Amino acid sequence: MKRLFIVYNPRSSHYEKVKSDIIDRLKSLKGVMIGKFEVAATNVDDNAKRLSKILSDGDLVIAAGGDGTANIAMNGIMLSGAENVKFGVIGYGNFNDVARTFGNLKLEDILKGSVKKVYPLECKINRKHWRYGMCYFTLGMFAEACAVFDAPKTRKTLRKGGRKTIYSLMTLIKWWLKNRHRQFLPESFQLGDSTQEFMECKKISDYMAINGRTVAKIMKGSDWFTKKDNFLSMTGKMTKFGKLASMMTKSVFKRIPGVESDYDCLVFSKETEIMIQAEGEYKKISGVRTVEISKVEKPLLVVTK
Repeated sequence: MKRLFIVYNPRSSHYEKVKSDIIDRLKSLKGVMIGKFEVAATNVDDNAKRLSKILSDGDLVIAAGGDGTANIAMNGIMLSGAENVKFGVIGYGNFNDVARTFGNLKLEDILKGSVKKVYPLECKINRKHWRYGMCYFTLGMFAEACAVFDAPKTRKTLRKGGRKTIYSLMTLIKWWLKNRHRQFLPESFQLGDSTQEFMECKKISDYMAINGRTVAKIMKGSDWFTKKDNFLSMTGKMTKFGKLASMMTKSVFKRIPGVESDYDCLVFSKETEIMIQAEGEYKKISGVRTVEISKVEKPLLVVTK
């Protein structure tokens, strides 16, 4: 019998809709064993490890929630080592970058949709695997800015719906005005590529690796996830108004500026503390000397229209 696992967060503000739209409807599905995986109130990595231990060859995993839930499901599949596991995403979050990347599918689309091979990013810290990311990784100011959306007042406003994009932009602008004089990454560091050539980056506030169609809903990426080797790489001084305005204008109306890369390695001269995030899930990590970004070798099977 085929097995289907629905991954969801019972503490999400959209949980009742997930329950009525997805969980309750799956009960009537014939010929399939349905398993429910509740996201625990721990962290992405703990949940992904727990999920990876219960997956088997040929399973279908559906993430019903925001980008955090999708990130957990995707990492769980990648860590499991199980063969031919299919991955579907139904967006019930504030930004839904992962769901947007795969076409904003509904339950019916996933149950009858076709499968595409895609290649997530992998991030290694100090030469050890840290996490997989489908759409993007960021280090520096943008990563730290994610914390503003976890403030109780901000989360309450986002739950009400309405003009979320405008509210999110205004919230970020206020945060930027208060924090633009801070140093988010070391004063200087080395950025290397697959040829082992390194350039010195000075007074850079942000590094981004983009693999999906959108970043934070408003910035346009591209279908890098379908490419086996390459992704979009960008560094910038986003604490400078002119640099930030130029980057945001290009990102919203055209595409995030950057260069094509198959491997990035950030090297810091001494152990440092950085904020890093993937799909809005951020973490502050101490003792960092190197950060490596590349594409996975084994593709993920994702359900698309």
